[in-house]
Amino acid sequence: MKAINVSGKRKSAIARAVIKKGTGKVRINKIPLDIYSDKIQRLRIKEPLILVGEISKKIDLGINVNGGGKSSQADAVRLVIGKALVGYDEKLKSILYDYDKHLLVADVRRKETRKPNRHGKARSKRQKSYR
Repeated sequence: MKAINVSGKRKSAIARAVIKKGTGKVRINKIPLDIYSDKIQRLRIKEPLILVGEISKKIDLGINVNGGGKSSQADAVRLVIGKALVGYDEKLKSILYDYDKHLLVADVRRKETRKPNRHGKARSKRQKSYR
């Protein structure tokens, strides 16, 4: 089996993964998943690996992630793991999609852009100056 390259985004966080046959090692920015970030983010990242069961012990994942905050990076990594697993075995698509759509489909919501003469605010009304 050749290595499969996949990428995923969440807000401004971008994750890239390489999946290949192996022994179940998952490394994020060259750090093993077991000691990466805090517990909640680690559990969110592990969700797709837990869902696929034994298949996760037959592959190695190397993931690079940058940009965004902790939560956005965790969601980007989660998305890229889901996409990589589907690239490895197409039968996993229904399992992952039924559990959570965002394991395979990126969340397209972005920050609303700033408006002119609003001093960085996107939606709030401009203050009147003639009072």
